[in-house]
Amino acid sequence: MANKTWDALSQELAQTAEEAGKSLVALQGWRHSASGVLLGADSIVTVNHAVRHDGEVPVALGGGIRASARVAGRDAGTDLAVLRLEQPVQPVAPIRWATDPKLRVGDLTLALARTRRGNVVASSGIISGLMQGPWRTWRGGELDQFVRPDLNMYSGFSGGPLLNSQGEFLGINTAALHRSGITIPAATVKRVTGELLEKGRVERPYLGLAMQSVTLPESLRSKLNLNSDEGLLVIHVEPGSPSEKAGVLLGDLLVELGGRAVSDTDAVQDVLRSNKIGSEVDALFIRGGATIRAKLKLEPRPPR
Repeated sequence: MANKTWDALSQELAQTAEEAGKSLVALQGWRHSASGVLLGADSIVTVNHAVRHDGEVPVALGGGIRASARVAGRDAGTDLAVLRLEQPVQPVAPIRWATDPKLRVGDLTLALARTRRGNVVASSGIISGLMQGPWRTWRGGELDQFVRPDLNMYSGFSGGPLLNSQGEFLGINTAALHRSGITIPAATVKRVTGELLEKGRVERPYLGLAMQSVTLPESLRSKLNLNSDEGLLVIHVEPGSPSEKAGVLLGDLLVELGGRAVSDTDAVQDVLRSNKIGSEVDALFIRGGATIRAKLKLEPRPPR
């Protein structure tokens, strides 16, 4: 009985790898290889950190086919990039994205990649870590969920997919957003790639400030009737940014944004995520021992 179960599992894993491998590509031309997934006949999703420039990107597809692609858009915040193939490929295996994965710690998963030589390789393991709800990356992006598989992400596995037992794509693996490799969820991949294909970038509101947390003296708190123990000292104002346009100066102390007390940059990012580009947010600063209010009209960060 045990042998039959083992054989059935082995057959399922091999069949899943073979079928999903039809959508895999390898990015070539750099010291460290990476994989990608065909979104359609002329587009590929991969990881941003593997695409060093926006010029020509050599790509290896299945069956020994070689092609060239160029960057159509990239988002460092979620470590995703979309490439456009110079010549469409046919036929393209349709991707089955997991729409409602209901992941659990302990679920068996399969990670795939394609090597520079064009071979499909695999690594299997379980889901070892999950966080429900949005998770903010250190690059300022937001993943719909934190998903950490416990498997070996060998060189080239970044940009490849993580699959569930039904052969559905749970997301794209990356080694650049966490000290251990994680998976960018399918919902995030679909949302971000849609915007990259349309606009070439993901537009997020920004203030244009560099700030650091400082402790507010008790005397100042009492004088101004402040509830917070800390604020954010402005140490840089970007030229042309929403903050400069609103009159924010070097040395101002931000204590409230959007009606919320802010004592660290995470709190600022939370406020920005809850507001849309074009909206105005109220800000309360301390300048020269007195409070001043400003309205900041949120704009997308200019492309670099």
